[in-house]
Amino acid sequence: MSDVPPVLENAVTRLRQRELAQSRRAFIARGGRMVRCPHCLLSVPLCLCSERPAPSDEAAVCLIFYKGEVYKPSNSGRLVADVLSDNHAFLWNRTEPDPALLALLTNPAYAPVLVFPFQYADSHRRLDTPAALQQYRTQAAESRRKPLLVLLDGSWREARKMFRSPSLANLPVLGIQPQAPGNYQLREAAHDYQLGTAEVTIEILQQLQAPVASARLAVYFNLFRERYLAGKPSH
Repeated sequence: MSDVPPVLENAVTRLRQRELAQSRRAFIARGGRMVRCPHCLLSVPLCLCSERPAPSDEAAVCLIFYKGEVYKPSNSGRLVADVLSDNHAFLWNRTEPDPALLALLTNPAYAPVLVFPFQYADSHRRLDTPAALQQYRTQAAESRRKPLLVLLDGSWREARKMFRSPSLANLPVLGIQPQAPGNYQLREAAHDYQLGTAEVTIEILQQLQAPVASARLAVYFNLFRERYLAGKPSH
């Protein structure tokens, strides 16, 4: 009997499984000899799956992954999909975006907002004042549309490429202005505002008045970071 736990599915694991089925070459992460959990991608002795929090329906999430990112054990975007029950995941393609992604972004049940630093967006797209953010929340509530967080998941260079996608050009942009450097520690960042996906989402959920999901993600992310660092080959 295998010691590897069964996969706990969400949109990210389903996307990873589809990509693995189509791939001609395996993705080998650092510590490639390590036996990893098929869902959380941590080493089996440090598996996080039993700590997975009860999912929240306060908001929805759409994760758009750069090629190869969905395989990386250091990726924290999948934690958001664990915490938010209404989750969607796609691979990025600038010229031929997934039709299902386009349908999601125009679905009248959702109020999509693109999560990215404000300084990269035109002023008319920025929800960078209390009044602008309140207007977004009020309009979403009055039209009974669920907030949909659109997260661009990849390296900082890759995320900037994705941000310029024509399919995302009309979405309002919501960012954070960190008062201190992030505590991600899993990858090196060139600037203080370059935080991990889950780290950013914790604050965004607070801004969108989703405190339960934010609190659960904060606890979950801290545990993930602790176990990931404990399992790194250099430790």
